[in-house]
Amino acid sequence: MNFKLILNIAFHLLQARLKQTIVAAVGVTFSIAMFIALVSFMNGLNDLLDGLMLNRTPHVLLYNEIKPSENQPIFLSEEFKNNTNFIRSIKPKDIGKSIYNSKTIISVLKKDTRVIDVAPKVTSPVFFNSGTIEISGVINGIDVLSEEKLFKISDYIVDGTVTDLLQNNSIIIGKGLSDKMLLSRGDIIKITTSKGKLASLKIVGISEIGIAEIDNVMSYTSLATAQKIVGEATNYITDIQINLYDMTTAPAVANEFRNTFNLDAIDYQTANSQFETGSTVRSIISYAVGVVLLIVAGFGIYNILNMMIYEKMDSIAILKATGFSGNDVQWIFISLSIIIGLAGGLFGLLFGYIFSSIIDSIPFETASLPTVKTYPINYNPLYYGIGITFALFTTTIAGLFPALKASKIDPVEIIRGK
Repeated sequence: MNFKLILNIAFHLLQARLKQTIVAAVGVTFSIAMFIALVSFMNGLNDLLDGLMLNRTPHVLLYNEIKPSENQPIFLSEEFKNNTNFIRSIKPKDIGKSIYNSKTIISVLKKDTRVIDVAPKVTSPVFFNSGTIEISGVINGIDVLSEEKLFKISDYIVDGTVTDLLQNNSIIIGKGLSDKMLLSRGDIIKITTSKGKLASLKIVGISEIGIAEIDNVMSYTSLATAQKIVGEATNYITDIQINLYDMTTAPAVANEFRNTFNLDAIDYQTANSQFETGSTVRSIISYAVGVVLLIVAGFGIYNILNMMIYEKMDSIAILKATGFSGNDVQWIFISLSIIIGLAGGLFGLLFGYIFSSIIDSIPFETASLPTVKTYPINYNPLYYGIGITFALFTTTIAGLFPALKASKIDPVEIIRGK
């Protein structure tokens, strides 16, 4: 089989039907360009939405959960432990929120080669006082440097800096809370704990994550200040936040740490399962739309090659009469579809990148997302590889059926008819 000759004939057939060839290539170009732009934008949006939660969620969180005792007294009795016992109105066991021997646990975790770093935290419900009004909220006592390293909370601070929390008796409050209480940086806010303890803290910053339920109640202070507010010792820790080098191992690591330290543990996948589901659904939709566009373009190529066969019956008969086999004719038309797919696909990648860049430059400013300035785009090369692969696959399949039809043409009948 002389592939050079076959390609030469294919190019001449394309030139003879230049307008139809351009229309088919433009269809592939448009499909690939829209596929690239759609998938890049949708995955950029997924990254943005997931980042709002995942960037604030540790890969593994260790804590003490309020729950009833697993071993009820009746099961410890020799007389009743083997019976079927029905127990009602079980009260939760008060083991306290504090993690026992927290400093030793943190020291062990920091030495684990799988762990990037550990950020201890004290979480406590409080009331923010504004005159006679009490607004319920949550205060987070954080290790400022570790928290910044793991979660980049400075990205969400719209006024002030996170390092200002290193000052004594300082606090960063949410944007929603500051708007409700008409407070700004430099003001003093009064706090009442659930145990009735009072504290006055200086506001050194305003944060805005973009989720109203968080911005309306959340606040940050240093670990030492939070321990002082709740009236506990310096070893009082309610949460240990852990980030891993390989976040995909978080479920297994969480289970391991749960058994090792006898603490409750939750991984980021479990904590954000609804966001994971939303991202998956959006990705499926974007890929489905892209595939449909490519299939539509494939039907266009099929129709054009089919019409070309009917118009070139005599040329095909002459080729067969001069020694070309059915396989040779088949490869001529498959080459036609591959050339159209390759040319249209390459231009589609180019225009897809251009469209993505245009979307990426469109201003997108909203008060709820202060860190986002333009529409999000993900320029992952994988999407371009998928696009050109789909283009070649679709166009090859579209050209295969007309090619099989052309290979079965009987030259004697065509010449006799002429």
